[in-house]
Amino acid sequence: MKYLIHDKIRLGVAVLLCFCTALQTDAKVKLPALISDGMVLQREQPVKVWGTADAGERVSVTFMKKKYAATADNNGQWNVTLPPMKAGGPYLMQINDIKLNDILIGDVWLCSGQSNMELPVSRVTDMFAAEISEYSNERIRQIIVPKVYNFHAPQETLSATSWKPMTQENVMNFSALACFFAKEMYEKTEVPVGIINSSWGGTPIEAWISEEGLKEFPIYINDKRLYEDDIYCAHIKKLEGECFYRWNSSLYRSDAGLHERTPWYASNYDDSDWQTVNMFSRTWGNNGLNPIAGSHWLRQNVEIPHTWSDKEVTLRLGCIIDADSVYVNGTFVGTTGYQYPPRIYRIPAGTLKPGVNNITVRIISNGGQPGFVQEKPYKLICDNESIDLKEEWKYRLGAPMPSAPNMMFFCYKPVCLYNAMIAPLQHYTLRGTVWYQGESNVSRRNEYATLLTTMIADWRRTFGQPELPFYIVELADYLSKEDIGGRKAWAEMRLEQAKAAQATPNAFLIRNSDLGEWNDIHPLDKKTLGKRVAYKVLETLPIKKVKSKN
Repeated sequence: MKYLIHDKIRLGVAVLLCFCTALQTDAKVKLPALISDGMVLQREQPVKVWGTADAGERVSVTFMKKKYAATADNNGQWNVTLPPMKAGGPYLMQINDIKLNDILIGDVWLCSGQSNMELPVSRVTDMFAAEISEYSNERIRQIIVPKVYNFHAPQETLSATSWKPMTQENVMNFSALACFFAKEMYEKTEVPVGIINSSWGGTPIEAWISEEGLKEFPIYINDKRLYEDDIYCAHIKKLEGECFYRWNSSLYRSDAGLHERTPWYASNYDDSDWQTVNMFSRTWGNNGLNPIAGSHWLRQNVEIPHTWSDKEVTLRLGCIIDADSVYVNGTFVGTTGYQYPPRIYRIPAGTLKPGVNNITVRIISNGGQPGFVQEKPYKLICDNESIDLKEEWKYRLGAPMPSAPNMMFFCYKPVCLYNAMIAPLQHYTLRGTVWYQGESNVSRRNEYATLLTTMIADWRRTFGQPELPFYIVELADYLSKEDIGGRKAWAEMRLEQAKAAQATPNAFLIRNSDLGEWNDIHPLDKKTLGKRVAYKVLETLPIKKVKSKN
């Protein structure tokens, strides 16, 4: 009997220990993604370290041989404020039982906007491949804010993400503009640079402003309210998915090029009765009056020298409107789903043969005029040799279709990106902000200056930095000289950007129009632009040009 009692006592103690252990596990401090290994803290300003824990839990932060204490409030929130510190590192930080490694103190920049800010280094290698491959700097770091939207309320935390140093392993994912800006800043100051990359292609400015900030724009607040019901939004996306499934299914079933006994992409397909067209002409892909949505097939034969045998070859197909699938000698070599990315396809060794080879492109038009973008590279490249493709192709319409269904981009709606991609950053101390956006607001440019000054005030309030510097990148030149109306609109938009900079203390315009490319909304020369931003920063801010101390 006594053994049974002892067993019960031991069992009770074990249960109690498990319960206490569970309490301790639940009570562990949790940190936001920004407060993590490899972070860069802003020098020479007070900086916050924050997180969550159980209400009433004591939190101890040890950094640079000093200890700071906090107690989690009733909501489990806690924070400590570190005093201004000189540039340097790497350092360690201990927060209760969490050890953070490789922390630098330097200058932290919020780089935000749409696709020209988001554009990664990998997209500018045509112009800067050698420089990119030869440069690494672990004292330049980037953290990418995950692309998330929220219509309900400003969020406290980010989805999982992490700080990455500018190494060869990571550099291709850096914002190209932020990369060259940070590189120039480091070369001039030798101070660590932290980039918070919060950007999303195609997004308008009102998506980046809080509901409070938009109170003078009730139309945008009312637009946002349409999407506060998650079930409604899910229904929209479900219906959209069904529409696209049906459109693509009909396209696939109707495209003879995919279903004839000899498919149109086969190397031995006889295209002798196909129409011969110039790839840049607007005489194909339409019915003589209106563009034809659906599939369009183009074929070209290219003669390859015997020295290219058994080698991997790169096929460059410029940019194509809208989507494409590409075959070489009947072998599928790549696809791209929308018009802007450069088409760079690797042809596996052994696919090409000496003599005549076939390239077939199946273009999908969503409803506008399909085509190839002029003054882009259209060639085959092997080692240091290249063969230019001819402008004449054989052409045949595959499957004419009605225009593709419209897509709902919730990230384009007001407030939602502020809530999910700016508000969670609010406790992080910044040196300044670089803003490159506006392409998506050109059609409503008359209100842009007011919206931009509103956003700047909104963000300064959010970060508690009333004089937070803003560096506004003007839109690059775009569109052909024949598009007089379009070019006029872009020029007027640049004036609106300048107006906002002139009306806002500690806001500065960065000249960029001369770096544009008429045929590409994403000009490649982000290096010159990055340097211009850096020069403007060095000209306008009292940044000490001294070496950081380890």
